[in-house]
Amino acid sequence: MSASTDFDLIEQPHDGELALTGPSVRLDPLHRPVRGDLAHIALAGKVFVPHYAVPMPHVVAGEGAVLRKAGNAEGEAIVDLAGGETFNVLDMAGGWAWGQQGEDGFVGYVPQSALVLA
Repeated sequence: MSASTDFDLIEQPHDGELALTGPSVRLDPLHRPVRGDLAHIALAGKVFVPHYAVPMPHVVAGEGAVLRKAGNAEGEAIVDLAGGETFNVLDMAGGWAWGQQGEDGFVGYVPQSALVLA
């Protein structure tokens, strides 16, 4: 696996400038990588947030990890991620990575220590 992201494979929102044409659409935060301050670059033009991020593919290490709703050990568990599974990181802070299970799985937080750069 490569340690870099192939930016040519990421779908661009459209060719022109982005414009707000109405209210932002509210997406399910468990299935779409968007939160109040950040969203996946593929959602540019669909949701309005201050920042958009290109996913950084990582692999869940060892025996796996628990994906949580919050970036702390007390956060509600969403799903168990298997070792070797892809986790696309959009943000890292405080020892936790926020992102999405694979390309279209659940969205949440995983301890950074449970991930290895793909």
